[in-house]
Amino acid sequence: MQMSLTIPWRAYYELCKPRVVALMLLTAIVGMQLASPHAIPYQVLLFGTLGIALAASAAAVINHLADQHIDSLMTRTENRPLPSGRLSVWQALMFATILGSLGLLILAVFVNVLTAVLTLVTLIGYAGIYTFYLKHATPQNIVIGGASGAAPPLLGWTAVTGHFDPQALLLVLIIFVWTPPHFWALAIARYQDYAKAKVPMLPVTHGIPFTKLSILLYTLLLVLASLLPYITELSGMIYLVSVIILDIGFLYFAIQLYRHDSARIALQTFRYSIVYLMLLFIALLLDHFVN
Repeated sequence: MQMSLTIPWRAYYELCKPRVVALMLLTAIVGMQLASPHAIPYQVLLFGTLGIALAASAAAVINHLADQHIDSLMTRTENRPLPSGRLSVWQALMFATILGSLGLLILAVFVNVLTAVLTLVTLIGYAGIYTFYLKHATPQNIVIGGASGAAPPLLGWTAVTGHFDPQALLLVLIIFVWTPPHFWALAIARYQDYAKAKVPMLPVTHGIPFTKLSILLYTLLLVLASLLPYITELSGMIYLVSVIILDIGFLYFAIQLYRHDSARIALQTFRYSIVYLMLLFIALLLDHFVN
């Protein structure tokens, strides 16, 4: 029998959750750009982005490892690399170790130690505390764990400046407040999956009507948080006009979701939330370059 040496690259690629990581990298790059009125040194842009990307990918792989049993119970995730058997636990664990170690090393050597330390804390917070504990311990898992997912703009900012800045925390706040309505909309759309897997998401523990109200209230908070970059003069009129339009869209979907019982509207809200965050950070970037 001849042993196959084919490497399942696609399966490894899926483990990294590339679309999620891409959105995180966008927010990190915007954090870098807003941190300085001048051009960013190419070394910081290149190695900062690479290091954060590798660490974020490592966190995604660990998430797959921790969730493989519940992934096998959910229609949305049953074909992921681990529950489908395309990769083994050992392969995924080694892959996560290599990605995380390489990412932190690149940040420490080529960027700065602060960014490397913050990235490590974020990695532990998301891959360890949220994935292994919070996700299965409380319906507020997304709210508490959202702090780790909101960190990339801060990582990008410190990669350029080497220190904390209150304005960077405004970008973190936007993502932090955005996270609950984003994930809870998906949780409503996939309610049966989460109930079957016994994951204590808010719709499962407190019911769909309560979750809809929570989404609407968090969306209102998001509207307020999204205006802070303009109020604090971190951004200008291009951002303000853009974010008002985006906020109107998010409020529309949140209100529609609150008024109607429809998994389709919940899924539309979830998808719009991704577009919302992407365009919000692009608007920040455009505003920065124009002004």
